[in-house]
Amino acid sequence: MTERKPVEHTFESWVDKQIREATERGEFENLAGAGKPIPGAGAPVDENWWIRGYLRRQGVPADGLLPDSLVLRRDRQRLAETVAGDCDSEAEVRAEVAALNRRIAEYLRTPTPPYVPIAPADADRVVAAWRQRRDAEPKARATAHEATAHDGTAAKPGAAAGRPSAVAVTGRAAAAAGPGWWRALRRWFTRR
Repeated sequence: MTERKPVEHTFESWVDKQIREATERGEFENLAGAGKPIPGAGAPVDENWWIRGYLRRQGVPADGLLPDSLVLRRDRQRLAETVAGDCDSEAEVRAEVAALNRRIAEYLRTPTPPYVPIAPADADRVVAAWRQRRDAEPKARATAHEATAHDGTAAKPGAAAGRPSAVAVTGRAAAAAGPGWWRALRRWFTRR
């Protein structure tokens, strides 16, 4: 913190003196971003630039800023991937679908803009797709294992099932790849 401005100096001369002394001490040397363009210079002005910047710096997803209708629509579209990664039994799949349908019904009672058409998910269709995907996974692994045995090359883990390798799994996918109790605990916290 700097000293107080003496009464006999004007603000301009006092500020100029502070800058000159800091320059002489070398406080403006090797600053972060020196010689680099100013971020966002020349880009169109966004009225929420500071919110976006804060969320990006903190590593927070912007999903919390989306309206309920868009979040529900996105969750409805991603339901197949969610149950494929999170659920180990048909009961868990049905519970996941029921939770989403409750949220959709609650939104439909008092919709807020933007008005996006959204319908509850059909639990039987989701369960059938989950079963089909679950049953196809061991067959894909067996086929990849046979191919590896024939040509002698080692396949990357998870690549046979159409999933990224364990090294590439990050964030939510890492939590989904963990044991069943961890997925159940994560689901419990996300519903609250």
